[in-house]
Amino acid sequence: MEEFKKLGLSKNTIEVLEKKGFSKPTLIQSKVIPLLLNGKKDVVGQSQTGTGKTAGFALPILETIKEKSRTVQAIILTPTRELALQVSKEIDSLKGNKEVIVLPVYGGTSIGVQREKLKKGVDIVVGTPGRIMDLQRRKSLRLNNISYVVLDEADEMLNMGFVDDIKTILKNTPKDKKMLLFSATMPKQILNIAKTYMREYELIEIEKAQVIINTIEQLYYNINPKDRVEGLRRILDFNSNFHGIIFCNTKRNVDTLVHQLTKLNYRAAALHGDVTQDQREKILKQFRTGHVKVLVATDVAARGIDVEDLTHIINYSLPLSSESYVHRIGRTGRAGKKGVAISFVIPSEKRKLNSIERNNNCKLIQKEFPLPKDIIEKKEEQVKEIIKNIIEANMGKSSKYKAMADGLLKKYHAGEVVSAILKYSFKNELDVNSYNDLGQLRMSSSREGRKKRQRGRRRPRSRDRRSNNEFDNKKTEHKTFSDHQANNKDKKPRNSSFKKKRRRR
Repeated sequence: MEEFKKLGLSKNTIEVLEKKGFSKPTLIQSKVIPLLLNGKKDVVGQSQTGTGKTAGFALPILETIKEKSRTVQAIILTPTRELALQVSKEIDSLKGNKEVIVLPVYGGTSIGVQREKLKKGVDIVVGTPGRIMDLQRRKSLRLNNISYVVLDEADEMLNMGFVDDIKTILKNTPKDKKMLLFSATMPKQILNIAKTYMREYELIEIEKAQVIINTIEQLYYNINPKDRVEGLRRILDFNSNFHGIIFCNTKRNVDTLVHQLTKLNYRAAALHGDVTQDQREKILKQFRTGHVKVLVATDVAARGIDVEDLTHIINYSLPLSSESYVHRIGRTGRAGKKGVAISFVIPSEKRKLNSIERNNNCKLIQKEFPLPKDIIEKKEEQVKEIIKNIIEANMGKSSKYKAMADGLLKKYHAGEVVSAILKYSFKNELDVNSYNDLGQLRMSSSREGRKKRQRGRRRPRSRDRRSNNEFDNKKTEHKTFSDHQANNKDKKPRNSSFKKKRRRR
């Protein structure tokens, strides 16, 4: 804890950090904390999720604000309600014996309750721009006496169209406040906010090489767009302990994938911007407890999700930016535990994969999808283990099942009885033929890609549109414990009308 002491933190804070298991500050904490405690400069920090930035700005705020002031002294803006809750909880856990009140405010919940709490007195407000502005309009939240403003994940707020809201909020704050801005990227609009509303500031950059931790195994699978659901089935079935998030780039694709997975009897749920707050909290509770094993989400909706022990993150669609890739995979492999990050790469996305590797200074390992026979073998071993555990747990105990078993064994051979029970329980789940073939990939070279683009300039590029489609409308057959049957009658023949290339001599 000596390094924390050298930063100028109080005894109360050091004790809190020790109880929470902190041993030494992260790079961004060691740079930001002394600057804020000194109070002479504002801070612009370029950092991603997992660098410890929340404690970096929370600790100096807690050190310097007054107790029992009954006045809002610090405001923290976040892009999503989940992140607002997460940041609020983190600050609350760091305050120790200091008597300060932290209030998260966001849409989708009762504004009346939030107004009542503000009336009683709050020291730190963490919230989304929309709700902050709403409370300001109702004169429940006054920012004329605040000492700190923090913009957390500013680039995401920019992407979500909050930039004008942020400017409106900042206009009502005193000029001598301390201001902190954290962003994974630094687009021009972010820097304009810094220049317009901040005092003299120091730019702190955390190298990307320090962001992706070595507890995350990064893999990728080459796949045709139409085969993604089949590929995902194989990964889910091969990893029986799967508890993770699958990322899609649009709300529509999230809903489509969840619909497909639910029909195949996977415990899946969707999370995106159209999900109400009540539904969101219910889904996250089910996800944390393991009732939902597969959470399908967009990048924005997944911000602020803090679930321990996630085994996998899957990029069903490659993210739109290299920074988003880091945000996504950083949700697994936490607290020293191993995690797996899997990316599906369609032929047209090879360059995007190379860009992600180059910009994040990482290397993804190419893997082949598990074969149906290997998946079935693994499932059979799991079934044997389950049966063994049940037998050992109930050994010597009498039950109605024991009586049924004795009756069956008097009439039939033991092997026939066990075989019939397995067939009844698992139906076709242990059948190799329940899996569909994965189509053969055609990975185009960049020269071939340029020729195709040139030939297709005068007419719609139907092949490209088909390549970018995330989902195949074909229904996939998968029989699990229920009597579910999927229908394959609507399969359409592939469009094979393309010109063969001449070989160059």
